[in-house]
Amino acid sequence: MAEWKKLMEADPIEWLLEESNPSVRYLTLTKILDKRETNTEVKRAKADIMRIGVVPKILSKIKEKNWNSPGRFYRDKYKGTVWQLIILAEHEADGDNPQIHAACEYIINNSQDPDSFGFSYDQRADGSGGRHNGVIPCLTGNMIWSLLKFGYLGDERVKNGIDWITRYQRFDDGSAKKPTGWPYDRFEMCWGTHSCHMGVIKTLKALSAIPQKQRDIDIKNTIKNACEYILAHNIYKQSHDLGKVSKPGWLKLQFPLMYQTDILEIAGILVELGIKDDRMKDAVDIIAFKQNEMGKWNLEATFNGRFWTSIEKKGTPSKWITYRALRVLKKYYEQ
Repeated sequence: MAEWKKLMEADPIEWLLEESNPSVRYLTLTKILDKRETNTEVKRAKADIMRIGVVPKILSKIKEKNWNSPGRFYRDKYKGTVWQLIILAEHEADGDNPQIHAACEYIINNSQDPDSFGFSYDQRADGSGGRHNGVIPCLTGNMIWSLLKFGYLGDERVKNGIDWITRYQRFDDGSAKKPTGWPYDRFEMCWGTHSCHMGVIKTLKALSAIPQKQRDIDIKNTIKNACEYILAHNIYKQSHDLGKVSKPGWLKLQFPLMYQTDILEIAGILVELGIKDDRMKDAVDIIAFKQNEMGKWNLEATFNGRFWTSIEKKGTPSKWITYRALRVLKKYYEQ
């Protein structure tokens, strides 16, 4: 028996394979059961993502190319275009879908700063792109990750966004001198003496979506620095006092996370990068401990009520959390 399976209270696989959630079904088939994309079950689950459940419900609310009032792609939490692209990407939606493609083009044209190529939470007054002083790291990471998921790896605009991450993202741990100049003098919460944890996580998530063979030296170095920053915090602790939790909310498992993060997302990014480090074991143990007697994990936090459609129910067994927990345990103990 595989080592990770010994940690399970029960086997939830059949539950995860139910057809009511084709995204989780598809991911379970491919990432837990290791079935190929050519497998008949896999192909049917992938097709069902666009027909059943959350994805078609979200797409039914789109207004030609966006979900928001003019310019409010970020500020309309969590019904604006930024947030829909994140949810759709998490659900493995098809980037070739005309509505999704139109929304991707909309967000590039309205949120990406044409001067720096980072992504901004506000649009320029003249409509020429994202406002320069509104560029923030977590949004840039989330949008680059979403666009990569939708097939934009070869797009020059996305390449420029990746360059923004490798050029500007910092991994300060409270001891370095506060950086100066743009963008560092704009937001203390993002660029103070201690880098924003969410900014680090979302930009690392974006870079981790780039195939290894297409990572240049700047991307590799940024990934290395981000991972070391996270590991210095044991994923969720204060690096200068590992006896303290950085934010208790990071211990509550949530999906989708939007600009927030938790130990499951962070551990998931690390294991997908092939990292197995003693400094992450405590977080992995916490994840394993949170399962119930049926081998399932609950949704512990949610933005439900603010989405176009609710995604599972808080306080009850979650297919999304369960799949993600299984993936972390499988990858961590198989490496």
